[in-house]
Amino acid sequence: MHRKLFIPGPTEVRPDVRAAMATPPVGHRSEEATVVGERIIGRLQTLLHTRGPIFLSTSSSTGLMEGVVLNGSTKRFLSVPCGAFGERWLDICRACGREVDAMPVEWGHAVRPEALREKLASNRYDAVLLTHNETSTGILNPLPELAAVVREFDDVFLFVDAVSSMGAVDLDFEALGLDGLLAGVQKALAAPPGFAVMAVTPRVIDRARRVENRGFYFDFVRHFAAYEKRQGVTTPSTSHLFALDLQLERILEETMPAREARHRAMAERVRAWARERFALYPEEGHQSITLTCIRNTREVDIAALNRELAKRGVVIGNGYGKLKNQTFRIAHMGEIRLDEIEELLGWIDEILGMKQ
Repeated sequence: MHRKLFIPGPTEVRPDVRAAMATPPVGHRSEEATVVGERIIGRLQTLLHTRGPIFLSTSSSTGLMEGVVLNGSTKRFLSVPCGAFGERWLDICRACGREVDAMPVEWGHAVRPEALREKLASNRYDAVLLTHNETSTGILNPLPELAAVVREFDDVFLFVDAVSSMGAVDLDFEALGLDGLLAGVQKALAAPPGFAVMAVTPRVIDRARRVENRGFYFDFVRHFAAYEKRQGVTTPSTSHLFALDLQLERILEETMPAREARHRAMAERVRAWARERFALYPEEGHQSITLTCIRNTREVDIAALNRELAKRGVVIGNGYGKLKNQTFRIAHMGEIRLDEIEELLGWIDEILGMKQ
């Protein structure tokens, strides 16, 4: 039996989008594939409020994160982790032999603009690596304020992991002044996992041309050449192209203001429930709108809870990494609706004997 996903990704995929994955393969350099690629790029440009390059990558979002690390600095990176996925930026930098410093933030807290400004004033860095929505802790970092700080330093680029916010938060790439914004399609974009997208500025390509040993598969100069042809840099998953094309059409029909409002309404409902019955893990004022990370103050056996929820055809997320069993996470992103959230919360109340 299929269990409806209330986990922080992958998320539920609509039946018609799943069916689009079964479209017969086409030549990846064919006119048909190029037309679909051009349509996807145009839809992503509309979604992200940009006219700049869009990269399409048959990889997870971690692949494009590695691409950023391989292409994005000729000096030194500053990474500002506030959870497990922010720490992934650090791991990638070290694995790729790139110079990097960390500005760690206590888990459950957001990155502070004033602290970022103080670090950048040292003139040691030419690129910042930021996680917008940290799924391990349920923090939504204040991207507009942080981006404004980075813009004070002309030669410092800002690269943002929007893996679990793109498609839920209305992100204006150009107004924010970002240099790179990436996501996997399997979270708030609600497409099948295995594909990632990224918006970049032309100056990122200019910098990449000056970087030695920038790899092959994630060489941004090669990705830019592929973008100009509206194709994948190597053989892409054409199945994902067909599915993503259809899902982006749905998202744009809903409109991003309406989609963000729907996500905020679901988040507010789950937070209210969690405050009454447990407690929230992330600090007030910086909670994610795509998932809620809840302190397990009742010491509930999360595995046992999920076994009971499975009988009802749903699953939620345990805490991530060092927060396993100390927290649990309810995702409300993508194509999930408020009535489905109400049903889920009712089932948890029933299972735990908390119904009032």
